[in-house]
Amino acid sequence: MPSSAALGILERRPILLRRPLQKQFPPSSKRGTRSPELRSPNFERAAQARDRLKLTISYDGRPFSGWQSQPNRNGIQDHLASAFSRILESPVKVFGAGRTDAGVHALGQVVHVDVPEGKLSNPTWIAALNSCLPAQIRVLKCVKVCSKFHARYSAKGKVYRYRIWNNRVLPPLEIGRAWHVPGPIDADALQEASRRVVGQHDFGSFAANRGTPEESTIRTIYGISIRQRQSLLTLEFRGDGFLYRMVRMLTASLVQVALGRKDLSWIEELIRHPGLTKTNHSAPAEGLYLVRVLY
Repeated sequence: MPSSAALGILERRPILLRRPLQKQFPPSSKRGTRSPELRSPNFERAAQARDRLKLTISYDGRPFSGWQSQPNRNGIQDHLASAFSRILESPVKVFGAGRTDAGVHALGQVVHVDVPEGKLSNPTWIAALNSCLPAQIRVLKCVKVCSKFHARYSAKGKVYRYRIWNNRVLPPLEIGRAWHVPGPIDADALQEASRRVVGQHDFGSFAANRGTPEESTIRTIYGISIRQRQSLLTLEFRGDGFLYRMVRMLTASLVQVALGRKDLSWIEELIRHPGLTKTNHSAPAEGLYLVRVLY
């Protein structure tokens, strides 16, 4: 039988082309897309579902560097964030109703934080957080609120209390908790001076410089309640908001009048010409308490 060559027929052998191996994907998915399970609305809601917690906290401000987070991680905000992170094993942002200076106390500071939905019940959150916090910080209340609530921007006002120990001797248990003013305070002069600052005014003369100028130094003080029980004198300020160190500077200025060192016209001048001259008197931090935040 004649060969293929003899018949003029060329023998063709199959050519094998080598292609790069491609990653295999399951039939239900395509490259660059998510499977139907991952694209389902229920999955999306589950991945994003969060609870917003509103916490009421109290603290003794003496051991801490104030409310705001600090490089030394000794702000009250730092300790709260650390407690949440220990429980959730992930970083958490904590938002407060306002900042308090080092040494200032709180009876009813308010914060909010977002956590995974249904993680713990409200009482369990309180117990878990308090077990992780220093003894000088305590969570008093925990409630779930809507996502529009903001501890700072939803607030309508605040109540601050200032404690003065008006006696020649300061009891040891009042150290770090009240301002010691040994001289005689004229209660009537204190009341009259306080009336001069109640209402809506520009309080630029009673504000310290924080570094960033305030958009407005106009604030409204709804009232100042003054009570005296033996040697303890308290001034309670209720207003729509307070400038940096405003309560401490107001308290010290009112006390200057009550001690007979300044007259009422000095207070009136500071109100009449805001920022032109500032009071150089500021009560110490340890006598100040954030009592509650108004919503």
